[in-house]
Amino acid sequence: MLAGGLNGLILPLRGGIENFSAVSLGLLGTGWAVGYVSGCLAAPRFVRSVGHIRSFGVMAALAAVSVLLSLLIIHPLAWVPLRSVAGFAFAGAAMIVESWLNERADPQYRGRIFGVYTMVNLFMTMAGQMMITLGNAAGYMFFVLAAIFYCLSLIPTALSTTAAPAPLVQASLDLKALFRNSPIAVVGVFLVGISNSAFGTLGAVFAQRLDMNLTGIAIFMSLSLLAGALFQFPVGWLSDKMDRRLVLIALAALAASVDVFIIWVEPSALLYIVAASALFGGAIYAMYPVIVAHANDHASEGGFLKISGGLLLLYGCGAIVGPLIAGGMMAAFGPSGLFITTLFVHIAIALYAGYRMTQRSSLTEGEKEDFVSMPTARYATPETGTLDPRTETDEI
Repeated sequence: MLAGGLNGLILPLRGGIENFSAVSLGLLGTGWAVGYVSGCLAAPRFVRSVGHIRSFGVMAALAAVSVLLSLLIIHPLAWVPLRSVAGFAFAGAAMIVESWLNERADPQYRGRIFGVYTMVNLFMTMAGQMMITLGNAAGYMFFVLAAIFYCLSLIPTALSTTAAPAPLVQASLDLKALFRNSPIAVVGVFLVGISNSAFGTLGAVFAQRLDMNLTGIAIFMSLSLLAGALFQFPVGWLSDKMDRRLVLIALAALAASVDVFIIWVEPSALLYIVAASALFGGAIYAMYPVIVAHANDHASEGGFLKISGGLLLLYGCGAIVGPLIAGGMMAAFGPSGLFITTLFVHIAIALYAGYRMTQRSSLTEGEKEDFVSMPTARYATPETGTLDPRTETDEI
């Protein structure tokens, strides 16, 4: 997670310094999403063939090589496929780690382990992003550090003497079944994938083009992640008490309000930009867990793992197109093009959720499953669902 947070921020920043176009920088996010979805689908086959430890070693090595080659070949035609390799490797490595955790977790402690794992994801990703403040993005240090962290991750697994865990979850995307279960989950997750991946990839570029320094950019991106985690507690409590679609509308409206503020006001003071980032991140990163909770409310018994895995792949499909669209909008309208893109997405989420409220009645509080805080979907995998306390033991 340290390596992923560092690598995910240094690439768009260095690309901006090298005068890569906004479309090229957006393609970095598209490449990551293509690789990540591919890794989620292919990792179970790798593990079945050569085992968990060897597969993890391959993934960590691929990630380290992709980072170092990005330093040696500074060109978008190389960076986009290399970013896809990094996404593939990161997804595979994460799935293997999560399967190990699930194998060692007693059912009664799964919720606690899932919570700790979520916090580790969050804070290590933020720590990786904040490392940017320690040097110069135009140099080689951050690329080398990211590769070093990927290599260091090999040591615990290589020295492990524990038994190999069960085979990984094989995710699939059944759109018809997902849509029958919850239309708003299908449409909402795809749109959230567009919005969140656009911001996650190009948010640093937006801040860079406002002439923010490295410390400001790191705070801008990290605070949005932290706010997204903290927002989930009050948002989850509210969504357990009222219609989750109404909570989703409120989150989309909050995000759209920040979009409008940034587009029309164009704040230049660091305090306003950082405050806007916190509100924005709190809203957009809390949407995915609300949508997953709503889909689970309507799932048949024992179906949570299949639904959560399918929704994650659908999120990945949105994440493939989001950065590309936002990159094109930034090329046409300047830095605010990022938030013009997310504004239309958030309006669409609110409108469709409102429409669905007229088509299906809300559940009572007693008919709902409890809301569970989740890591950002950008770093979640189908295997993450095995740790989720809502997953029944016989599903795993």
